[in-house]
Amino acid sequence: MNKHTGFTVKRSVSQSDQLEAVAFLASHTGLSKARIKDAMNKGAVWVRRKGRARERLRRATATLKEGDVLELHYDPVLLSTTPPKARCMMDRLSYSVWHKPACLLTEGTDYGDHCSLLRQVEIAFTPRRKVFPVHRLDREAGGLVLVAHTSEAARELSKLFRDREVRKRYRVEVLGKMDCPSGVIDLPLDHRPAVTKYSVLLDNPDEKTSVLMVEMETGRLHQIRRHLAGIGHPVMGDPRYGRGNKDNHPMRLLAIELTFQCPFTGQEISCKI
Repeated sequence: MNKHTGFTVKRSVSQSDQLEAVAFLASHTGLSKARIKDAMNKGAVWVRRKGRARERLRRATATLKEGDVLELHYDPVLLSTTPPKARCMMDRLSYSVWHKPACLLTEGTDYGDHCSLLRQVEIAFTPRRKVFPVHRLDREAGGLVLVAHTSEAARELSKLFRDREVRKRYRVEVLGKMDCPSGVIDLPLDHRPAVTKYSVLLDNPDEKTSVLMVEMETGRLHQIRRHLAGIGHPVMGDPRYGRGNKDNHPMRLLAIELTFQCPFTGQEISCKI
């Protein structure tokens, strides 16, 4: 899902062009209208109109105007991928909590969004709701993700994360036996302070692994994965960091708890797996 095997086409609409989106793209790519429609439905087509931000264009019969700029990011492998399904764990109307399975993106890319959590959430409700990302999980990781449905909820919930007022806990299986039942990893990442706390839940001598409960005091890129690999106990199944921890199973890093105070009601919200 990370390596693209297709191509990108970017074209401006002129006065002489066909003004239906699907016909315009078919004429400039050589792809059939059926393939174009599939790509549009899966979020691989973008339009930029004068005075407006770039946005996904999904309607095949959309009428184009002179000066519109269309982009098609076509990856047949990605478009043919059937993503794992997320599950709604809690619905508070202005926001919801979802269990994102491993190997599902949190957000889409230029090449599409049908393999993303946000797109699944967007089409899950009737009537459909807007979706705003509040925080993210790595594609390889699974677990709880909070999604806002209004701009106000997105603003208030993002502030909670920014102010470190959301408790996030992770269950992580790592390679090897830990030397101590608990500890703190404070190795700087990207020249910035980074702190990860862990406690051992279970030793698996037969598997030569340990299961940890992990919390972060900071939020650096791939912090848990990098910190644990840095002390010689990489996350099992992590395709990027560590040695001796690769196998044919998804990465064993699961976000199992989100706890915070609802910014609208003041109620403590706790969701656990």
